[in-house]
Amino acid sequence: MNSLIEKYPQDVQKILGKYPADQKRAAVMPLLYLAQRELGYVTRQALVDIASLLEISSTEVASIVGFYTLYHGEAGGKYRIQVCNDLPCALRGADDFLQKLCENLGIRVGETTADGLVTLEAVTCLAGCDRAPMFQVQTGDGLTYHENQTVESTLALVEQWKSEAEAARAAALAAEPADAPETLAGDMLTVEAGEQEEVLVTAEQGITRQPADKRIHIQELGGQ
Repeated sequence: MNSLIEKYPQDVQKILGKYPADQKRAAVMPLLYLAQRELGYVTRQALVDIASLLEISSTEVASIVGFYTLYHGEAGGKYRIQVCNDLPCALRGADDFLQKLCENLGIRVGETTADGLVTLEAVTCLAGCDRAPMFQVQTGDGLTYHENQTVESTLALVEQWKSEAEAARAAALAAEPADAPETLAGDMLTVEAGEQEEVLVTAEQGITRQPADKRIHIQELGGQ
């Protein structure tokens, strides 16, 4: 089954319903946005799925991804900072701004930070030449524009994203059940159930299995 239809049946039908049946290939762009909503990029399988829906080749779909800067064929950061560096913006310092961002983030244009948070890209014409340096930030939720920027204000924004990511991780950990069994990667764990012991944990895979009809205590060998 077409995985795009399987995942977003109502969205796909809504998009296709906007175009005559004999012109449904015109739906390629909104379907691409839909396909990259979850992961932030268009997978190869999504190219095939869209091509099948529209009765065109996957190469034709891929050509759209390669042409427009808001479509992505590879994974990137949660936040894509897209700096305009065309001539008018360059005259207002966009190239120097972009270079200093690279130096501070420790990446080159087109790369993603080690924590997977930010991808830095150069794009052409965001219709804000008189307010450069400026950039747009693309996420799964859409676009936000940032004008009259400095390196300092941009790095402050990145730090804000980092803080939000840390808070989200802490909240996720806090939401986990208090009695959930723990696993320690790389350690040998045993499971005690009455007088019988059986190994139910593969620590290297981070997997635990806990039978509902037994009270199981998991402890590290050599621990208290």
